Amino acid sequence: MPISSPIERVEIAGGVEVRPLCDAVGAEVSGVDLGRIDDRTFDLIIEAWDAHSALLFRGQNLSEADLVSFSRRFGELDLPPVMENGRTPVPGYPEIYIVSNILDADGKPIGSLGAGEAVWHTDMSYLEVPPDASMLYALEIPERGGDTWLAGMHAAFMALPPDLRRAIEGRSIKHDGTYNSGGYLRAGVTPSDDPVTSVGTPHPIVCNHPRTGHPALYLGRRRNAYVMGLPLDESEALLDALWAHATRPEFSYAHRWQVGDLLLWDNRATLHRRDPFDPASRRLMYRTQIRGSTAPRAA
Repeated sequence: MPISSPIERVEIAGGVEVRPLCDAVGAEVSGVDLGRIDDRTFDLIIEAWDAHSALLFRGQNLSEADLVSFSRRFGELDLPPVMENGRTPVPGYPEIYIVSNILDADGKPIGSLGAGEAVWHTDMSYLEVPPDASMLYALEIPERGGDTWLAGMHAAFMALPPDLRRAIEGRSIKHDGTYNSGGYLRAGVTPSDDPVTSVGTPHPIVCNHPRTGHPALYLGRRRNAYVMGLPLDESEALLDALWAHATRPEFSYAHRWQVGDLLLWDNRATLHRRDPFDPASRRLMYRTQIRGSTAPRAA
């Protein structure tokens, strides 16, 4: 089974062009207005998504209604939680989550996650049925920083050294639910830095994708992760080796944002992270999230 398509490969069908972003993950799709797509075009998008695990659409001009309508084509949407500022999401569009460091006239943030780094993670993997996918739509971006990184977990699995592959065979990771990717304590959760006893949900380390059947690493996030059944020191050593492998540069793509970009990633086959940026600059993103269709299943 090939890890990915060659970078230079370009597919054109029905005016839609698909060009891989790197060998391991992602493709740019052009020739598409996401506010006006028909079923045939969406079928091409799904085909590209299955092949590349993440898709980039540049130059979009989407209203809130357009963004929600396109997102719903992938399945039922999760309603985001109340944001860190205590507010609800975009009025009239409860499916949209605001990711921003911008302050309102009262000096309060209009969204969540601020300007700091968001470490490598899989969205909400502490749930029994995590989200299938997430997408970000760029409305304002800083001059520098705030890049979003993707890592392809099918490619990372296929390149596992034999000893590491044997070490994880049949094992599960408990995915911590104490802290989010920005390091913030989740609402209503007791602080803990003990991976053995902290709140979380176990999932297989290697899962088959429910649509493609391809095996992929399913790691969640590193903080408070625990390999079930191992002494803590052995769990830590194994997780350190897995993360060092899975986030190697050859499995990763760094996206430098432009206004009008929409980036969609498959939560079941990728990791992602965010670079920090100058908190004095402005960054405004809309995020939607496709509800999980099935719990992660062991390969």
